[in-house]
Amino acid sequence: MEVKNLSKSFGGLSAVKNVSFELKEGELLSLIGPNGAGKTTLFNLITGFYRPDAGSIVYMGKDVTGLPPHRICRKGIVRTFQIVRPFGNMTVLNNVITAASTTKGLRDAVRKSEEILKFTGLWGKKDLLARNLTIADKKRLELARALATDPKVMLLDEVIAGLNPREIEEALEIIRRIHADGISIIMVEHVMRAVMSISERIIVLHHGEKIAEGAPSEIASDERVIKAYLGEAYADARGR
Repeated sequence: MEVKNLSKSFGGLSAVKNVSFELKEGELLSLIGPNGAGKTTLFNLITGFYRPDAGSIVYMGKDVTGLPPHRICRKGIVRTFQIVRPFGNMTVLNNVITAASTTKGLRDAVRKSEEILKFTGLWGKKDLLARNLTIADKKRLELARALATDPKVMLLDEVIAGLNPREIEEALEIIRRIHADGISIIMVEHVMRAVMSISERIIVLHHGEKIAEGAPSEIASDERVIKAYLGEAYADARGR
């Protein structure tokens, strides 16, 4: 996927300014930056929730700029949301079947959903109402619903936010397994220990603009990133 000169403003506020980057097939790319940097807006632009003011998104050689979310999803690009909102009065299994039904018939949707619940460790809770899950399991369900659409690219918006250290490691292991299956990933996250350990490449946004791009080791020592986001304490802790 290639994002070219993407821009979006709300009134007089520029949320994303002329952002360009490429996602390679099978890559795990992280997107970091302060709150309000434009990360979620960029996700919304890529997945069709917002139409860009300028720029384009090219996926597998075809321009998908401005397509509605359901068409983006059917082309293989899916996202999770920072605030998880499952269908609370439906079972865990039926939540995933609903997602799977966007790209396949009912029989295949059920089979696919059962496989994914086993993959994500939610099989034992398949008959629970989604509203009764813990936050960690709701995050897993968010991943499961996204996986049920048979994506080639997953955009993960803070899927480990609010989790304790053990839950973070469990979530990261699921993400690693998703990546190992060949799915390309763009991950927005604030937990720097997790970002640095799992990312192949990192892009940094600040005030809607891309200010840095590179390997985790390069980003961790970049003075612009330290000043804008990571902070001196982080850099010193890493032995800058």
